[in-house]
Order: sequence, then C-alpha cells, then structure tokens
Amino acid sequence: MSVLVASDLDRTLIYSAAALGLDMPDAEAPRLLCVETYEGRPLSYLTETAAGLLAELVRTSVFVPTTTRTVEQYRRIRLPGPASRFAICANGGQLLVNGEPDADWNQRVRTALGDACAPLEEVRAHLSATADPAWLLKERVAEDLFAYLVVERELLPQGYVKELTQWAEPRGWTVSLQGRKIYAVPKPLTKSAAVAEIRNRTGADEVLAAGDSLLDTDLLLAADHAWRPGHGELADAGWTAPQVTVVEETGVAAGEAIVRALGERSSVTWARARSQVIRAVSRGRD
Repeated sequence: MSVLVASDLDRTLIYSAAALGLDMPDAEAPRLLCVETYEGRPLSYLTETAAGLLAELVRTSVFVPTTTRTVEQYRRIRLPGPASRFAICANGGQLLVNGEPDADWNQRVRTALGDACAPLEEVRAHLSATADPAWLLKERVAEDLFAYLVVERELLPQGYVKELTQWAEPRGWTVSLQGRKIYAVPKPLTKSAAVAEIRNRTGADEVLAAGDSLLDTDLLLAADHAWRPGHGELADAGWTAPQVTVVEETGVAAGEAIVRALGERSSVTWARARSQVIRAVSRGRD
C-alpha cells in the first residue's frame, strides 16, 4: 500500500521569519534550518526536528509539495530528503514531474478555466482599479493563471477583502488573504484536482494532506486524513471537517507537529498493509 502525502508549504511546513511565532524564551527556542534563500538572504525555515521527520517522510511516501507559488518561486526551496518525483505549483495549475512542468496537464487546466470563469484580464483590471497605492506594494500575475496583491497589512481597509470576494464570487473566482498577499484565483484551479491526477498515476491507496488557508480547503476535504495548524486563514474562520485534525501549535511549532502527524499516520498505514500481506501469504501456505 502506498501513501500520497500532499502538503501546502508556506505557513504549513515552512515559515518566514515574520511567521515563526517564537513566543518562548530565547534559550528555549528550537534550532532552525533555512530551506529557502532569496537574493542572497535567508527567507524560509523549519525546525531541525521537523527537517529530520520530513526527510524520513519523503523516503517512505509519495510526498508532494503542494503550493500556490509559481514554479520559479518553488524552485528556490530546498526541502530535506530526496527530491520529490511530483510537485504541485500555481495552486494546481502546474504539475511538476521530476522537476519539469507537465505541459499536457497545464493545457487541460487552461481549457477548463476558459470554460468556467471570467477571464484573468477582467480580474486584473478590477484589482488595479480598486487597490489603493497607500497600502498596495506590488501587483503580480502568476503563471498567467491568477493574480495577487502584496499589501501593507496594517493599512489594508477592513472591508476590502470582503468586497473583493463579493465581486469575484459570481465571476467564478475565489479570494484568499494570506499574510501580506491577497490572492484572486479561479474556482476550478484547485490543488485537489492535481492531487487526484497524481493519485491516479501512482495508484496511491491513501491520501494525507495539510494546509492553512482557504485555498487549501478542497485539498483537505479530498484527503482521507488531513491536518491544519492553529493559525492562519482557516483557523481565523474556525473551519474544520470530519477528516481534519487541528493541531494546537502555531507558527513553526505547528509545522513540526504536522509533519510528525503525517509521518505517524503514514507509518500506521504502511504497517497495516504489511500485516495484510503477511496474513495473505500465510493463508496461501496453509
């Protein structure tokens, strides 16, 4: 029996300095491993304990990094353990196989988006018209699939995200606020669809998942077992589901708790499958 583990990255497994949440005394803070640099500066971390657990998980499961990052942004990350055969970028719009984009999958996604929601150009125009330079830092398009704003969170008007959501909803788009970024993503562009494709290709018997944001809900709901941290967009909304376990920890400690839980569940599934094989072989000898 094989286990597919699909996990969001930012604020689920890896954390920027601002998101670490090290609220314990300095002498008790965990040792950290930097897994991403940008323009020569360290950017993202996990605990050294989490790094060891993740390296083992990568070796014993079909581990699939699953992110809203672009392919270029994802390639900056160096996770512990062997390189994953599959990775999901652009919220499901890009499926990497041995590090390279699967062109057929990307074309299937673009065809589906063209039939189901308002065009990206309309959404970009609305974002440009409504974003205030007083709080807008950057406006970006990711893989020609979706758009996002980088904002000064403290200056962002309280009702902006709600108003944008109400505008986007009838046009077939989802809005998600994650840290300093406001994402506008087509509803058919989902992580779960890409995970289903990988599950079909690998024949995985069980899917485990983890995530912290609104854009992860479909991924968590599609999994057999899932986890979310005690912080983030879903935590703020109090969101959960029957197959979702909420870890109490927040910040980088939550990342460690999640990778530990994923590893423990994966080991249980593998042990159960091994036991079933042994029993089947024994019955065949009788």
